[in-house]
Amino acid sequence: MLHVDLDQFIAAVEVLRRPELAGKPVIVGGRGDPTERAVVSTASYEARAFGVGSGMPLRIAARKVPDAVILPVDSEAYLAASDTVMAALRAQPEATVQVLGWDEAFVGVTTDEPETYARRVQQAVLDASKLHCSVGVGDTLVRAKVATGFAKPAGVFRLTKENWLEVMGSRPTIDLWGVGPKVSRRLATLNITTVAELAASNPGDLVPEFGPKMGPWYAQLGRGDGERVVDDTPWVARGHSRETTYQQDLTEPAQVDDAVRELVARVLEDVIAEGRPVIGLTLKVRYAPFFTKTYAKRIHETFDRDLVLAGAFDLVAKIEPDRPIRLLGFRAEMSMPEEARKGHTPTRSGW
Repeated sequence: MLHVDLDQFIAAVEVLRRPELAGKPVIVGGRGDPTERAVVSTASYEARAFGVGSGMPLRIAARKVPDAVILPVDSEAYLAASDTVMAALRAQPEATVQVLGWDEAFVGVTTDEPETYARRVQQAVLDASKLHCSVGVGDTLVRAKVATGFAKPAGVFRLTKENWLEVMGSRPTIDLWGVGPKVSRRLATLNITTVAELAASNPGDLVPEFGPKMGPWYAQLGRGDGERVVDDTPWVARGHSRETTYQQDLTEPAQVDDAVRELVARVLEDVIAEGRPVIGLTLKVRYAPFFTKTYAKRIHETFDRDLVLAGAFDLVAKIEPDRPIRLLGFRAEMSMPEEARKGHTPTRSGW
């Protein structure tokens, strides 16, 4: 199985449209105005060399790279480029394609020469879209995904059971797909700091810290094990969300209430268009200067706008008083159809 990941995708699309930007530090985010509150969507490799990364406040990115070209987000252009790439992947001989997002997909294929096939895929993507991609080759989805990091930019790298620990063993657990800063810190409290230590751990020893499902899964992840089938079942959204960054902090309860009503209305438009009832709500709050908390609750299946709004205001009641708010987000989780993929991520067995 292959993991195909487009290199600096959004920035690369912008450079295609503006060839004069090639080789320059390019940052894409918000409306392209670093004086406004927005975050970086992506940055070219030239900008990343200065420490700019996705999710960084745009004003900080502009400070790090004063000569950067800062552009607004153009979602329609990126979606069109993504569609072209995915069509090129699906056109490959006997390929099963599992789309993960705008800029990445798994490709399942039966071949005795996976690296050769991977290079053909790279050429097909380049011919169709003029975009470069990196390809990870693996005997599980996890290993293929992790391998892509070693392939960048525009290369091919293979990770299998045979070389997994040789390549990954001494690396920190945070280098694993699916292990973030919080989980890596929790693993460290168990004296597990490297991939090799996690691979050698007793899954049962992780249960008290992570629970009966996630504990054994993290042990499996340390070994690079997991699902070995690429599934092209159409992806179905678990939920819809909207968020807004406010140019001026919200400081009054009435402002917050009005903002939440607007977010709920926008999210429900998306939900009702899908025809699946709401079963869960999440409110995201980013307090000034940049501290984020989420509040969530389950609700009985419903399409009722008033019930969803009432649930949203139950979450609003949990907001810390007298703290200025710079961002609000609202998410509605929906019931899943029977034919949808099971599980949350393709790393877990049973996806």
